[in-house]
Amino acid sequence: MMAWQRRQFLALGGLLCGSGLAVLAHRALSVNPAPLPSSPSPKGIDPAPTARLAIAPAPAGLFAPQRGEVRLVVISDLNSQYGSVDYEPEVDRAIQLIPDWQPDLVLCGGDMVAGQKTSLTVAQIQAMWAAFDRHVAAPLRRARIPFGFTIGNHDASGALASSGNLIFAQERQLAAAYWRDPAHDPGLSFIDRAHFPFYYTFAQAEIFYLVWDASTAQISESQLAWVAQSLASPAARSARLRIVIGHLPLYAVAVGRDRPGEFLNQADRLRSLLERYQVHTYISGHHHAYFPGHRGDLDLLHAGPLGSGPRPLLNSNLPPRKTLTVVDVHRATATTAYTTYDMRTLQVLDPAQLPRRIEGPNGWVLRRDVAVAFSRSS
Repeated sequence: MMAWQRRQFLALGGLLCGSGLAVLAHRALSVNPAPLPSSPSPKGIDPAPTARLAIAPAPAGLFAPQRGEVRLVVISDLNSQYGSVDYEPEVDRAIQLIPDWQPDLVLCGGDMVAGQKTSLTVAQIQAMWAAFDRHVAAPLRRARIPFGFTIGNHDASGALASSGNLIFAQERQLAAAYWRDPAHDPGLSFIDRAHFPFYYTFAQAEIFYLVWDASTAQISESQLAWVAQSLASPAARSARLRIVIGHLPLYAVAVGRDRPGEFLNQADRLRSLLERYQVHTYISGHHHAYFPGHRGDLDLLHAGPLGSGPRPLLNSNLPPRKTLTVVDVHRATATTAYTTYDMRTLQVLDPAQLPRRIEGPNGWVLRRDVAVAFSRSS
């Protein structure tokens, strides 16, 4: 049973174009001062943490959240229909706006291209990655923003045939070729890149990041052994926070994705593994629905999509949305605050409108501000 004090809720009310704003914070009870005007730092100079806490950068005209010592921007599911080399307007809009939030890192929950179709040719797959580079990766490189990502099922699925062979071996080979090309360097400080881009670790600003291959529902035992070894390493143990990123979530949260194969097998076992090594947050995509949740001692950030096919949440009448989430990290208190934008309207989502609890076929997830002690009636 988790005490209420360990999961607390901070809402910042405001008005933007006639709609309410709210920001969800976690594991801290504090009041943010009014945002101060931001002034960009000279290129290559990282302001001191106390200075960075005093600024609230955001694109012009958008709500500007108070900046943490570290700022992440989380995006996911950028792809359109199979084989597409085009991206939805929200993808291009997000990439154009991201530098104005002044993030230290962009994280992507997968599905950067539109593969997972055996009839796609080498030329078609390479064209998809070239389009991704034009629309997403190259603009971020030009802005000098590091890009951490996990491979999605449409990028390079690890699905196996009954023979044990990879069904999408060609897509995995070409995804690896794209990401291992020095011209496409994502700008990460790798700790272990032996199996990059499928699973790897890196660190930044005293935060340890582990990416696992959750492009299918089954994570292999050999990979789980690597996960345990990586999270037990001195680099992970000495970090202020540990964050894991994978495409499929642990628990189902979206309509149409609440059947086996659409979420990770043995979710409780995987969660226990992450909790054992005090992982703070698991970030996932795939369900095309934004939900800031927690289960046990683990935060679960289900990233909404920017590409096609947003889905409604289970246990909710809310319309589907395309979203981008700014995560502000306060390292001293190991807390995070989310500000999530509807990328069609550019307004901030009110987390209090989301379901307090989502019941899926493999377990429940609570909204971040809902304490376990009060979840029975949710």
